[in-house]
Amino acid sequence: MSAGNQDEAVELAKGAIDAMLGYLGFAATVEADEGAGGGAGLQIFSEESELLIGRRGERLDAIQHLANRIVFHSLPGAPRVRVDAGHYRRMKDDQLVERARQLAERVRAGGRPAKTEPLNSYHRRLVHNAFVDDDGIETWSPPSGGAMKRITLRRPRR
Repeated sequence: MSAGNQDEAVELAKGAIDAMLGYLGFAATVEADEGAGGGAGLQIFSEESELLIGRRGERLDAIQHLANRIVFHSLPGAPRVRVDAGHYRRMKDDQLVERARQLAERVRAGGRPAKTEPLNSYHRRLVHNAFVDDDGIETWSPPSGGAMKRITLRRPRR
């Protein structure tokens, strides 16, 4: 996917979200988010971010889903656009990586492998990437199974 198509997808999603929020009566600003995990992303800034995020982020997930449906309809093969509000997703991602690092410290101290809670593919990638350069911890997740899988953290086998 070229940078032009990514930019086009972001602009299309931005317009769709801006229109949705306007129709719903939200005063919000939607901006491109360069820190969206290296991909296409948008950040919503609003005084009412909590309402946009919803309980455990399900409203934010719905906004992201609708925006991506609009983008994919107009631009088949476009990259997925990640939508965040008030840096909610970024904070949650940081918390997940921190929990994984704490789990890794227990593995280092006790030597016994430990497992994370079930994670979706995006969150598994975050955890695996957090330990790429760590020679003291190895991460593993089963190659098959459901969408939600646990990652095993263990000392490397030598």
